[in-house]
Amino acid sequence: MKIAVDGNEANVSEKVGVSVYTYNILHYFARRASADLQFVIYLKNPPQSDLPTPSAYFAYHVVKGPFLWSQLFLPFNLYLHPQCDVFFSPAHYAPRFCPIPTVVTIHDVSYLYYPQEFLKKDLYQLKNWTAYSVKKAKKIIAVSETTKKDIMKFYHIPDEKIKVIHNGYQSIINSKKPTAKSQQPYILYVGTIQPRKNLITLINAFNSFLKEKPDYRLIIAGKKGWLYEEIFNHVRASHLEHKVIFTGYVSDEEKEVLYTNASLFVLPSLYEGFGIPLLEAMSLGCPVVSSKSSSLPEIGGNACLYFDPHDPQELAEKMLEIVTNTALAQELVKKGKERVQLFSWEKCAQETLEALKNTVKHEG
Repeated sequence: MKIAVDGNEANVSEKVGVSVYTYNILHYFARRASADLQFVIYLKNPPQSDLPTPSAYFAYHVVKGPFLWSQLFLPFNLYLHPQCDVFFSPAHYAPRFCPIPTVVTIHDVSYLYYPQEFLKKDLYQLKNWTAYSVKKAKKIIAVSETTKKDIMKFYHIPDEKIKVIHNGYQSIINSKKPTAKSQQPYILYVGTIQPRKNLITLINAFNSFLKEKPDYRLIIAGKKGWLYEEIFNHVRASHLEHKVIFTGYVSDEEKEVLYTNASLFVLPSLYEGFGIPLLEAMSLGCPVVSSKSSSLPEIGGNACLYFDPHDPQELAEKMLEIVTNTALAQELVKKGKERVQLFSWEKCAQETLEALKNTVKHEG
């Protein structure tokens, strides 16, 4: 069996999200490659040094193309060299007019819920190319039950065509140095600053929380996304400039320090396809309060306290409950450490490979 893969998402210097997903799956495939199970990884550019080392059974094939790569140059090449049994696209876009069966992973459909947060060009591609990919694919992988339901709802895809395979998780603990202790207690949010992350609800909840715990700060760590000005303006209008700290983008090492020293982590999002920050916080022993929207309860299980994302008062109460109840905080930390063990890239990649094999068998 020979499997073709679009490896471009992994072939970048700074890996986040889908790039991390593709990178880990490629490394698993390289370990499993054999005479009976071969892989051809299609790239626009030569592979970077951190991608798996090529072998007789794990090869890179560079296809040059200045535009519409997955829609034009890639499928043309697949027609010229039809030696593979199935094509795997780890990120929404399957090649158009593909001569072999395709399997595609869909990570979320946030672009359909929040189109205003995307560039027009990106939005057009996400909506239309994803629609084509899911309709033509022999099998669709969804990273959560929520994403599966959204694919069925928006694209009218039958249940049996979609397989849920949760993302993996790898600890961000890198440093062996002791992490710095914060002198002032704080509540933490990590993620992009944009409307669907629901940060105004978090800021309002924090403002209420301060009436009981005036010594706390709120640290918002992450890069600016779309329409972030309203969030900064809201902090100023609430006179919280000295209490709400925006750090900008943070590295894994910086995140490790932030999670380790936080009193609690809050993920107030209105929509998440998976929710990696939940697992990051849990792995570093930080109790979690999460919105009970989209995929978050599915990922967090019984290891989080949940709140209605439209109710800042309920969030304030949950935050207060954790910082005043040591036994509850310790219980959430214990459950979080156990919960994280359910998610691994090994398991994710193994299930993905099985889905690819099964697609070939059914075609045969």
